[in-house]
Amino acid sequence: MASRKLKITVIVGLLVVVLAAVAVALLHARQSEPPVGTVLITGANRGIGLEFATQYAAKGWTVIATHRRDTVPESLKALSEQYDTVSVETLDVLNHDQIDALAARLQGTPIDLLLNNAGIMSTGDPASAQTFGTLDHGNAEIYMRVNAFGPIKVAEAFFPHVEASKLKKIVNISSSSGRVSRPPPHSGNMWYRASKTALNGLMVTMVPTASKSGITVVMFEPGWTWTGKNEKNRQPGQLDPSEVVAAMIETIDGLTLEDTGRFLARDGDTQPW
Repeated sequence: MASRKLKITVIVGLLVVVLAAVAVALLHARQSEPPVGTVLITGANRGIGLEFATQYAAKGWTVIATHRRDTVPESLKALSEQYDTVSVETLDVLNHDQIDALAARLQGTPIDLLLNNAGIMSTGDPASAQTFGTLDHGNAEIYMRVNAFGPIKVAEAFFPHVEASKLKKIVNISSSSGRVSRPPPHSGNMWYRASKTALNGLMVTMVPTASKSGITVVMFEPGWTWTGKNEKNRQPGQLDPSEVVAAMIETIDGLTLEDTGRFLARDGDTQPW
């Protein structure tokens, strides 16, 4: 009888140890899971922006996907039908009244991640229009308004929403073209390059204010990414947006206030600029 009781005691003890180990493992797994929150993405209907919206939705985030079209793009319509956590909003970064109106409508909604993605690289003009010696100076303003002034306006309008969130992050999609630390390979894309340099400068300048509110502000250089529709036009060496965005999301997950003001590659390496 004593032997039987001893066996039962040993078995119970082993079960307690196993259950405790399982509980610790589950707790550790839960703690190591990437956080889930709310993300607002500008220019979310195609390319990198659409990929961000898709991947964050798949991770369980609440996604506010914005676009500037007159009607909802098919890409975002399909995404919102697939995920009930995706809402689609009209937002043209050129339209400051529209930005303020959406910010007012979302008042009281914490935004954990504000993702300034909307931008232009070309207005459809010939390359000479952005090349020194044949510059079309009439086009300079549109690049600055879309790529620099629009994002800083969005950041300003939605600052209270980010401040009210748990994760408190503002991420800006910049470009290696925004660097001034080394000469570019040619004297082209001047308006685009200037606008991305301005974007970086504006975001760094807002860092002191953001830091006081515990908000992390960074700029990303995602790399040469394929964002078109026709695969025939894809250039050798262009990266797949799913790969690029997955790497950036992993880096964004690990950002802290100590990273604020950094210009990052998609894998988190600091970029000189």
